[in-house]
Amino acid sequence: MLYRKLFSSLLLFCIHVSSFEEGFAKNKLINIAYRDYGPINATPILLVTGLGAQLTLWPEFLIKDLQENNFRPIVFDNRDVGLSTRFSSEPSQTLNYIKYFLFIPINSEYTIEDMASDGIAVLDHLEIDSAHILGMSMGGMISQVLVAQHPLRAKSFTMISSTASTPNPFNGPKFKVTQQLLKRSAAKDDIEGRIDQSIKLFELIGTPGKSYETPQFRNNMRAYIERGGDDGGFLRQMAAIIGSQNRKELLRSINTPTLIIHGDVDPLIKVKNAYSAEKLIQSSELRIIEGMGHMLDEESYDKFKIALIDFLNK
Repeated sequence: MLYRKLFSSLLLFCIHVSSFEEGFAKNKLINIAYRDYGPINATPILLVTGLGAQLTLWPEFLIKDLQENNFRPIVFDNRDVGLSTRFSSEPSQTLNYIKYFLFIPINSEYTIEDMASDGIAVLDHLEIDSAHILGMSMGGMISQVLVAQHPLRAKSFTMISSTASTPNPFNGPKFKVTQQLLKRSAAKDDIEGRIDQSIKLFELIGTPGKSYETPQFRNNMRAYIERGGDDGGFLRQMAAIIGSQNRKELLRSINTPTLIIHGDVDPLIKVKNAYSAEKLIQSSELRIIEGMGHMLDEESYDKFKIALIDFLNK
């Protein structure tokens, strides 16, 4: 059953925005949890998040900046994470690791295309004909499919820290990053261990030199984990990424105005992927952000927020 509830002053990971509307959209048998930060009469922008990330990972500074510039941020939990419908298979970390390095296709319970249809389901549920689409990391991959297959639903496309290529040992993350990604624990009861793993991962892929080992980060991450439960969807989403075909031809079909943003020191998705995407999408412009890793922190956002708002206002 579709329903909505209004929450005020709810403190969750990285989000302190005072009010939002929250509920579920339905994509066949899949329930997709979303938040609509409003205001209802502003221009909608759908934010599509990355691998294993709940909707609460979108930072407050981005949500507020969009609202202050007359945009209506809408976020959602991708399938298999947070409060959205979860799946039950248990991919072998070791087997997927071996397949990844041997270029053997990895079977997944769902596809990037399925996840793009979840975004459309959110827009349909909120009766939004078209919206700006902003996707980050895996969310950028999902958004590529959404924009290409549903061009009339996209006012514009912003892709941050993403790629059209299927990651492999030659074009994928650095070896240490891949190891840490595949170490993600699926244990629901080992919260402190999962926090430790998150800190190690964030310090590997975030802004170089930035420490996440702080009491505030640990408290925020604890609330984040308690909201989302076990981490099993992380490996299933990773299987969907690695098991997908590259989307280079798909990107050539995109005519939607596109802004590509990428950090020059991104260790997870190398910056050459941004240059490749710019060549593939004829309607695109590229911004390379100096000193930005894979995480969206406020210091990095400050370097491109004017360009982002100007682009959206076009």
